Amino acid sequence: MGPKTTKVYEKLRERLASGEYAPGDKFPSERRLTEELGIGRTALRQVLARLVTEGALEVRGRSSYRVPGAVSVGAPEGLEPWKIYGERDLYDNRWVKLQLWDVEPPGMQRFEHHVVKLQHVAITAVLDDQDRVLMMWRYRFVPQQFGWELPGGIVDSGESAADTALREVVEETGWQPKSLEHVVTYQPMVGMVDSPHEIFVGHGAEKVSSPTDIEEASHIEWVPLADIPGLMARGDLMGSGTLVALLHILANRRAQGVTPAR
Repeated sequence: MGPKTTKVYEKLRERLASGEYAPGDKFPSERRLTEELGIGRTALRQVLARLVTEGALEVRGRSSYRVPGAVSVGAPEGLEPWKIYGERDLYDNRWVKLQLWDVEPPGMQRFEHHVVKLQHVAITAVLDDQDRVLMMWRYRFVPQQFGWELPGGIVDSGESAADTALREVVEETGWQPKSLEHVVTYQPMVGMVDSPHEIFVGHGAEKVSSPTDIEEASHIEWVPLADIPGLMARGDLMGSGTLVALLHILANRRAQGVTPAR
């Protein structure tokens, strides 16, 4: 985006962050925004597409936008959580902790449930202005296969997930994102494994160094977003964080009516 488009993006981002619009509120129309901000319709749509990708807006219809947060379904009432009476460690080191938890689901007998605690992780999808995403081709010995992954890693003690996301991109690829937005936090195996995964989307990047971890940086490439569905179908995308981040981007672009360029 050019200087004027970037200024408009920052202004709209500030409006959304300030709470000027409540969750579920309709965002001003494209016509109103172009007149108010003195920007062309094409440039405005680039700004809105970026806000949608970042999760700051959602699309309702072809060119109608709303602030996310309002949903039509509510949480069921009258349901009770499991009771937890205690936990004990079976194995513990820096990378993994295996525990047994003494639990009692509603209406059932108490039993011991295995729980695996792993590290807190941050993963980043960095996009450029050519509709490409920064990825690494790596070998993973556990599934014994090569595949494409997004940069990411463990959140160190005392470090924010956003700082980890930025640090890992630079360390693993040598590229530094110009902006970074949090998309979602999720658990990849919620039934037994505790390992919070935080997903970020970055826009634009500049080459600031060479990768510092040779094992991580097997091969680095800007992969066209248009190739992602095919890579996914072939099983060439590895890791839930990579899949969640890329599916988020593709879903928002589809809702926006934007087709990734080849």
